[in-house]
Amino acid sequence: MKKIISITVIGVLMASVAFAAGQKQESASAGAKKAAFHIGVVTGTVSQSEDDLRGAEELIKRYGKANEGGMIQHVTYPDQFMDQQETVITQIVSLADDPLMKAVVVNQSIPGTAEAMKRIREKRPDILLLAGEPHEDPLVIQAAADLALSNDFINRGYTIIWAAKQLGAKTFVHISFPRHMSYESLGLRRQIMEEASKDLGVKFVFETAPDPTSDVGQAGAQQFIMEKVPAWIQTYGKDTAFFCTNDAHTEPLLKQLLAYGGYFVEADLPSPLMGYPGALGIDLSAQAGDFPAILKKVEEAVIAKGGSGRFGTWAFSYGFTVTAGLGEYAKRVVEGTAEKGSMTALYDALGVYTPGAKWNGGYYIDAATGVRAKNQVLVYMDTYIFGKGYLPTTAQKVPEKYYSIKFQK
Repeated sequence: MKKIISITVIGVLMASVAFAAGQKQESASAGAKKAAFHIGVVTGTVSQSEDDLRGAEELIKRYGKANEGGMIQHVTYPDQFMDQQETVITQIVSLADDPLMKAVVVNQSIPGTAEAMKRIREKRPDILLLAGEPHEDPLVIQAAADLALSNDFINRGYTIIWAAKQLGAKTFVHISFPRHMSYESLGLRRQIMEEASKDLGVKFVFETAPDPTSDVGQAGAQQFIMEKVPAWIQTYGKDTAFFCTNDAHTEPLLKQLLAYGGYFVEADLPSPLMGYPGALGIDLSAQAGDFPAILKKVEEAVIAKGGSGRFGTWAFSYGFTVTAGLGEYAKRVVEGTAEKGSMTALYDALGVYTPGAKWNGGYYIDAATGVRAKNQVLVYMDTYIFGKGYLPTTAQKVPEKYYSIKFQK
C-alpha cells in the first residue's frame, strides 16, 4: 500500500471562527425544525472510549437529538462488550427500526459490528453503514460496511518507531494482550513495529497486560500498569518509549512515565484528551471542544511535570474526529451534497473538526492478495511533541517492504 492522499486544511483562524459559529447556528436550527432523517451513532462509554463519545455529543450539539426533533440518535455499547456481543448486535440493529434512520455510524466498531451491519442491510438496504476503527478483520468489515475508517496501522507501525528514535529512545516497549493481538489491524502493526525496530536500531520488547474486558475489569488492568511501570523503567532504562493498545491502560501509563521517566510518542488512538487529563490532574471543562486550547493546556502541564520533549499526541483527537467526521460525512451523503465513496468528501468531513491539521493515508491493501480495498481507508496525522512541536511523520517515506508483511496470528 502506498500513501496516496495528503491534505492540509488551511486557514486555522478562519476555520476556528467558522467552527464556533457553525456550532451555534446549526444547533439552533436543529432545535427550530424537525429533522428530515436520523443518523444513529454508536460509541463506547466514557470509561472505555471517552473521545469517541464526545464526538457523538458534538454531533448532537450541532444537529440535535432525534427524540427532540433533531437528527442524532446516540447509544453506547456495554463496557464488557466481549461477553455481551448479542446485546451489542441487538443495540445496533435496533436503530434500523426507526423509519427515519438513514445512516448508522459505529465507533469503535467492536466485534459484532459486522454481523449487526449485515442484519441491518437485510432489513433496511437504504441505510448507510459506516464503521469507525473496526476491531474485526479488514475483509470481514469491508463485506458489511459501506465505508470503514481506521488509523493507519501499516504506516504508523513504522512512523511511531521512527518518532521514538527521534526523541532519543533506544528501546521500545509494546504493551497489549491476546485479544488485541488477534485483531489483524493491531497484530500486524505490532509485527511492523518489531521489524521497523530492527531496521532503525531500536530494541523491541513485548509486555503483556490484563485485558480490561476480562474478569479483572478496568480497575484491575489499570492497577497492573501502575505497579509495573516503575519496574519496567528499572529494567529497560529511562531511554525507553512505551506504547499500549488499550485506552484504559493509557492514563496510568502516562502518569507513571511522567513520574519515573521514559518516552511516549502517541496513543493507540491519539488525542490530547487520551489519558493526559487524568494523568496530569487537570480540568479541561472550560476548553471542551476547543482542541487548540486543550492542546495548549495539556502541553503546559506536561512541561511543568518535566515531560518536555518526551511525550506526544495528535493535535486533534482521533476518536472524536472519527465519530464526528463520519457523522458529518453521513449527513452530507444522505442530503446529496457529497458523493458516497468519495475520498475528497470524507477528508472534507474530517476537516470540519480538525482545522489546520495535516493528514496522510490511503486505501487498505491486503498483503496476502495485493487487492486494494474500495471501502476501507487508513489515515494518520503528524505527531505533536509537547515542548518541541510537530514531527513530520506524514512526510516520512515508509519503505515498500512494510506493505507486504503478512499478518500472523
